[in-house]
Amino acid sequence: MNRRDLLKGLAGVPFLGAYGYMFAGKMGTEKTEEASAFQKFVRSKILPSGKKQSVHRSGGKKVRIGLVGFGIRGKQLMKSMGFMTPEDIDRMNDRQRKLFLDQPDLNIEISGVCDLYKPRLEEAARAGANNDREGTSSFNRKPVKQYGRFEDLIASPEVDAVVIATSDHWHGPVAVMAANAGKHVYCEKALTHALEDVYDVRDAVKNNRVVFQLGHQNRQAESNRMAAKVVQAGMLGNVNLVETTTNRNSPNGAWVYDIPEDAGPHNVDWQRFLRNTNTPFNKEHFFRWRLFWDYGTGLNGDLMTHEYDSINQMMNMGIPEIVTTTGGIYHWKDGREVPDVQQTVLEYPSRNFSLLYSASLASNFYRPKKVMGDEASIEVGATLKMFVDSESKMYEEYLSNEDILPNQPIALTQDMQAQLDAVSSATEKYFASRGLLYTSQGGRMVDTAHLHLAEWLHGIRTGAAVSCGIDEAFEEGITAMMATIAYREGRVVRWDGEKVV
Repeated sequence: MNRRDLLKGLAGVPFLGAYGYMFAGKMGTEKTEEASAFQKFVRSKILPSGKKQSVHRSGGKKVRIGLVGFGIRGKQLMKSMGFMTPEDIDRMNDRQRKLFLDQPDLNIEISGVCDLYKPRLEEAARAGANNDREGTSSFNRKPVKQYGRFEDLIASPEVDAVVIATSDHWHGPVAVMAANAGKHVYCEKALTHALEDVYDVRDAVKNNRVVFQLGHQNRQAESNRMAAKVVQAGMLGNVNLVETTTNRNSPNGAWVYDIPEDAGPHNVDWQRFLRNTNTPFNKEHFFRWRLFWDYGTGLNGDLMTHEYDSINQMMNMGIPEIVTTTGGIYHWKDGREVPDVQQTVLEYPSRNFSLLYSASLASNFYRPKKVMGDEASIEVGATLKMFVDSESKMYEEYLSNEDILPNQPIALTQDMQAQLDAVSSATEKYFASRGLLYTSQGGRMVDTAHLHLAEWLHGIRTGAAVSCGIDEAFEEGITAMMATIAYREGRVVRWDGEKVV
């Protein structure tokens, strides 16, 4: 068998392919044949120093955290910080429990929690008290302090930093108040619900010099970090087209969450949930707020923002100059207001490329991110794969020598698919495939939100920069609002360098 036949056979391997292990952190430890000229070229571009991802130590002063919002995402963030109720720990299987117990201690204290649904507030207080990650058989701690008003939590001298996981329409006001009080802020995406809030949050954070991190934990994923190296090293040539997607197909994936039977005006603070409306009490609006424009930001704020930020991490392209959005409610005829199928186009004419976002909440068909250049392209998913273009000039020598085959996958990171297959639900599998649940670090699966929170805490303790700070958050916030305005107003939206027009 000659070299070309061998490469053809390996090219069809779905993940690691012919060269994957050579670029996955094992170089120097594996006894392999001498690296080819192409392999040496790639190493020189993306692994010039062999530097590994930073590990943020938890030494120094204990940081006292106040959590605002303990819904689905708030509960997940509490877990990523190292806190769960003893009942939830008991419900874990062995694999889940090991992942959680192996998660490093962040040297933090949950000093207060806030939620507008009383049973959730009480659950959050029990989780926040479980410092030792105990099950019900050994847990015996007093719940942490509970707040019905986020203003009181922020004002507490026992809170150093605030984690915001409310519905979207409260992100802006809570972040602004926290920053103005000198409290550091970790805020879930989307940054805000209203255009004016984007500016208000930026100004409050910058004026008060607090450490701000937006919740795009995809920035910690190995495949995203390597993709950024590939793009920024010029290995794709001139990038001209980017495709990003969302595909989900389940009630949970379409935000049709369970509604507690016992919920009502007696245990839901409905008036504090409302911000600029006078809507009568509505359980669906409270528990399925993502379906309605008064509280949520639809596909743009909830899911497109992750995709946009992943590409912004790679390309640093910032706010698009032109945005269009089309779509509609084509599948989930359940009274929702936000679309379940959508196409958004972000145009960057001054940089000669377009970014396409395509979403369906009624199909699980898997579509990885694609970044296309005139020399090569990449697919970003559970594994980062590179495809050299058949017309490439940069790689012409390697193509002519049959060192590589054109348009065939070359994996640049380790395959995590076997580990991701252990993730339970379809929605979790979707998030995992986008680098939003786990990444590979030292050959083991690690929670990306934990790493993102650790980076934020490291910034609080040392003044070090974070990867998704207020400048990146501002770019995300403006972009999401442009896409939403384009959809709701049915027009082309532009950015003139200072404002949306």
